[in-house]
Amino acid sequence: MSTGVTRGAWVRRALFGSVLIALLVLGGTMVRVWQVARVDDRTPADVIVVLGAAQYNGKPSAIFEARLAKAKRLYEEGVAKTIVTTGGKKAGDNFTEADAGALWLKRNGVPADAMLAVGEGSDTLRSLQAVANEVHRLGLKTAVLVSDPWHGLRARAMAEDAGLEAWTSPVHSGPIVQTREIQFRYIWRETRALLFYRLTKTPATDFGGTDVG
Repeated sequence: MSTGVTRGAWVRRALFGSVLIALLVLGGTMVRVWQVARVDDRTPADVIVVLGAAQYNGKPSAIFEARLAKAKRLYEEGVAKTIVTTGGKKAGDNFTEADAGALWLKRNGVPADAMLAVGEGSDTLRSLQAVANEVHRLGLKTAVLVSDPWHGLRARAMAEDAGLEAWTSPVHSGPIVQTREIQFRYIWRETRALLFYRLTKTPATDFGGTDVG
């Protein structure tokens, strides 16, 4: 009887410990996502990388446009001499996200020779791997990443894994940061996506949101 009680108590303690560790990891990751989201690092870099988002026949979505506007400001401040737009296209699209972004930048006064469109990848990971290959081909290695605040930590981890020295300068305006509810939803989503990436080194495709990388 005592052995059974002891064994049952051990199992309960092990389960409790496992749940506690999982909650600590989850909570700690959420805090890191939030912390990195607040950092706007404008240290000079070789390139400014704009993470792609939805586009409609060459017109960036509101979320994508906010990212492009931020990249343009960084370029004008002299953070980097080149803006890299990223993202492929879905079946039936006439434009890649990268091309739509470059077109918006050109229409808003950024010189063509200051832009590089890398229209590969259907998610953050594959887009950043394509960017890293192109940036390395040009003999460059540092990048400031422009995306939504909550996306920053995961995007930075992926960029560094692809061989870039990267930091983040997120967008702090636009539809994705309008309300506390929206912010919490994206922090929660990015926390799960980041943990999934760290465990598998593959993109998370089932967490919803504006980017499924």
